[in-house]
Amino acid sequence: MSKIIKWGIIGCGDVTERKSGPAFNKVENAILTSVTRRDFNKAKDYAMRHHVEHVYKNAQELIESPNVDAIYVATPPSTHAEYAIMCMKAGKPVYVEKPMATNYSDCLKMIKVSEETKIPLFVAYYRRTLPGFLKVKELLDEGVIGSPLTVQIRLSRPANDDEKANSWRVQKSIAGGGIFHDLASHQFDFLDFIFGPVIKANGFATNNNNWYEVEDTITASFQFKNGVIGTGLWCFNTHREATQDVMEITGTKGSILFSGFNHHPIKLITDNGLIEFPYLNPENIQYNLIKQVNEAILKGTECVSTGISAARTNWVLERIIENAAMQNSEK
Repeated sequence: MSKIIKWGIIGCGDVTERKSGPAFNKVENAILTSVTRRDFNKAKDYAMRHHVEHVYKNAQELIESPNVDAIYVATPPSTHAEYAIMCMKAGKPVYVEKPMATNYSDCLKMIKVSEETKIPLFVAYYRRTLPGFLKVKELLDEGVIGSPLTVQIRLSRPANDDEKANSWRVQKSIAGGGIFHDLASHQFDFLDFIFGPVIKANGFATNNNNWYEVEDTITASFQFKNGVIGTGLWCFNTHREATQDVMEITGTKGSILFSGFNHHPIKLITDNGLIEFPYLNPENIQYNLIKQVNEAILKGTECVSTGISAARTNWVLERIIENAAMQNSEK
């Protein structure tokens, strides 16, 4: 492989406009050379605006191209496994959007192919590399709040217009579930990063709207391998004033409060009072992780977000919703 990784994107849609796409040209020893998406005209427009040299009519053409060394799969989750497996079988490292797949079974298939082909598989859980979230980890590692005991997640907001129009994000066949799968995946992955794997998970889920069929209100309880226990409440059908985005870790000597998505200042609360720490995100929020992925491909260094770690989050989400379905069937 060359000393500069030539990247291609399958699915150059909204998420690649600012969050990720431009980062491939900013990272040292990386360049975005190629793109494709279902709508060829939109792919050409993206390439023109982002100064990408090659546009392909379909994923197969891009995967087989000599202009591409590694591939970012940024399609909806229903095609993550298919394209990732195609990439790895073609000998090309792959960086997949989150959640890793629509179900845990597909995650295991992706990991198996990665192991068989010896081709690395990475997943875009970029909170593992953001300064604000790393500050939370630092406070825990330094024992500032003593031994962590519990974690609580509270995420609620009104439905947006896309969800009311039954967008792909609320279609189980495409997204794997509802907004819970899209957003809670980030939260559980970060908790996996700081606490280790969840070993038990249970939940309740209901649908309280007339726009889509998947769950919009979920509660869950879970336990990590290290003994920390947690609860969560997610609701995507509230009134505006009920909007909240809080993750709270309580330990024997203090608490840490932080947001999963709004990036409000981190709050450290101890018997000595309150201290706040700001978030300091890169312009392209996936930049730090993409840099780490690129270095892992070039130098064989470790990356904090792999298929193995990401699959655990799919397991948790699936376990919560499956247990909720069992509870509902018993009514």
